[in-house]
Amino acid sequence: MPFRSIRGPRAPAVAFCLALGASTLGAPALSRSAHADFRVCNGTQNLVGVAVGQRTAEGWVSEGWWRIPATTCRSVVEGELHSRYYYLYAEDAEGLGRWAGKVDMCIAENEFRIVGVKDCFARGFQKMGFREYDTGGQGSWMVQLTESPRGETPKP
Repeated sequence: MPFRSIRGPRAPAVAFCLALGASTLGAPALSRSAHADFRVCNGTQNLVGVAVGQRTAEGWVSEGWWRIPATTCRSVVEGELHSRYYYLYAEDAEGLGRWAGKVDMCIAENEFRIVGVKDCFARGFQKMGFREYDTGGQGSWMVQLTESPRGETPKP
């Protein structure tokens, strides 16, 4: 079922908290024997929709939406990671938060797979900033999405 994204003028009340590779110390959940993939964990109390971008043989590709319920994790790229860089955009279904970055890619309101990052609007899509993750060439990676404490600025 596609994730119907909700956008609003409200400032984000959430932050990217953690990105860990398989060899990161202090991360027992990401041992070398764990299944290799790019996982996103939703540490908030709301449903989150996630889009991921990467460079493939076809060129730049963005895909979404993965629906990740509160306090759960989901693989958005399955299997051993072959690219060094992956890109992530997420927003919660309540319109309370957005996890974004500075790398523009195309997205759509409903389920999508889009090849190319140019002329998003002309092709009937929206343009959104994705956050870049440098995996350092590791086979697994995890991103933890968390809410920012009230009164604090979201962490970059």
